[in-house]
Parts: sequence; structure tokens; C-alpha cells
Amino acid sequence: MRTASTWRRVIPDHVEVEQTFEGAMIGVLTHHWAKTDKVDEAHKLLDRNGEAQSKAPGFVNRQTLYSQIDPTKITTLVVWTSNEIYDAWRASPARAAAMSGADALWSRPPESERFEVART
Repeated sequence: MRTASTWRRVIPDHVEVEQTFEGAMIGVLTHHWAKTDKVDEAHKLLDRNGEAQSKAPGFVNRQTLYSQIDPTKITTLVVWTSNEIYDAWRASPARAAAMSGADALWSRPPESERFEVART
């Protein structure tokens, strides 16, 4: 397990900064399945959530992936500086606001898994 990592991060105003984080960073991979008639709304909601995440302490970066096989499947990979930081985000009022109404968009519950980020 690495004790420090250096990342280049583009912050919301598109300025690149270099940051060094102590401890192992984590990646959170989450699969979402939108209801067939709610795909556009699901994209907008997840974009709103990503914008809110980008302003949160400990956020590193985020990728949104759209399935080539299932048009209702949206996957996000978000990197955070630590499990504790991610837990704080999950409990935050900002996340609650960004994800308001999400349950009505999903055809099944989202599935998430945390990973340790390997740096080479």
C-alpha cells in the first residue's frame, strides 16, 4: 500500500493543480440502471451529482461511462483521497441535494464497490 500519491487535478474552473495525498486513495465504481423512459433525466442527475462532488473536499476526479450494450446503464468511477472523505461526502447535505429524486429514476438499485487506487 502506498503512503503518498501525486495527482494532477483539474478543478472546476479548469485550472490544473498538482496535489499530494497521504495514504491510499480509493476509487468508487458505481453502476446505475435507469428506467427506459428516464435515461435523459438520469444522465442529468448524475451530471449534477458529479458537479457537486467536484467541489467536495477530497475529490480527485470522476469519469462517467455509458454502456455500449445497455443504453440504460450508466457507470461512474470517482476517485477520493480516502474512505473517510468518501464517507463524509455520502453523509453530506450537498450529496443529498444533488441526488434528490434519484430513486424514481432507477430500474434497480445502484451497485457500488470501493477499490484502492494503484499508482505506477
